Amino acid sequence: MKVSDAKVCILQIEGTNCDEETYWAFKRLGADPEVVHLKQLIGTGIPHGMKRSLSDYQCLIFPGGFSAGDYVRAGAIFAARMKATLAKELRTFIGAGYPVGGICNGFQIMVELGVLPGLGESMTPLPEAILDKNDSDRYECRPTLLKHESRGNCVFTSKLPQNKVVMIPCAHAEGKLAFPKKEGDRIVEKLIENDQIVFRYVDEDGNYAGYPWCPNGAIYNIAGICNPAGNVFGLMPHPERAFHRFQHPDWTRTGLGESGEGENGDGKVIFESALDYIGKKF
Repeated sequence: MKVSDAKVCILQIEGTNCDEETYWAFKRLGADPEVVHLKQLIGTGIPHGMKRSLSDYQCLIFPGGFSAGDYVRAGAIFAARMKATLAKELRTFIGAGYPVGGICNGFQIMVELGVLPGLGESMTPLPEAILDKNDSDRYECRPTLLKHESRGNCVFTSKLPQNKVVMIPCAHAEGKLAFPKKEGDRIVEKLIENDQIVFRYVDEDGNYAGYPWCPNGAIYNIAGICNPAGNVFGLMPHPERAFHRFQHPDWTRTGLGESGEGENGDGKVIFESALDYIGKKF
């Protein structure tokens, strides 16, 4: 499949606010993205001709924001609405190998859906993890340095070398990945074994470190994970906010081309990798 034929569904509901930036990240790479409201997939309460089907697309993205005002828990209402109406379609989509990504609130939604970490079935009845309140007990909006840990499993980072450190900013109040009490170490070991840990927070020397380098206190400094198959990926920081080099906080000091990557920001490779995977597989 050519990149220009790759249709990307960027799914929104009330409170989603990063859909436009995510749309343009895919659009600038030549794909065919569309911002779609959940009601369009459900097929209720919409004007004639606006109905959409998940099977129309080759990629599904849950963008950032504050869906449904983050009431109950971040992402919980979005996930509940989708699980009640589209669980079968989502399982089929994931099972077919199509890439499904969640950024920030999108990651929270995917955990609530039970599609991440994905240690059981493709969609578990109850969440296997939580993205809890930051240890600082406040909203953290700052540049974060992430070390790419994936050994090649995650389709969203296939074009990024292992162990490379990238700058991708975070903006969240509930980003602390946590697992059930007394199960954390076992689950982390399983994630490592399955090559499901994609990014970990590091300091400016590339060392795993606490606050402020890890802005939320996540277990094992985890910033992003994928499912065992590698096609479902969740990330707390925002790659769409580092698509261009001039979005990096140091660009006026270091310039746009000193790294040899021209005007590319560190987040661009996430979207490129997903489209490269679609082009090769479908």
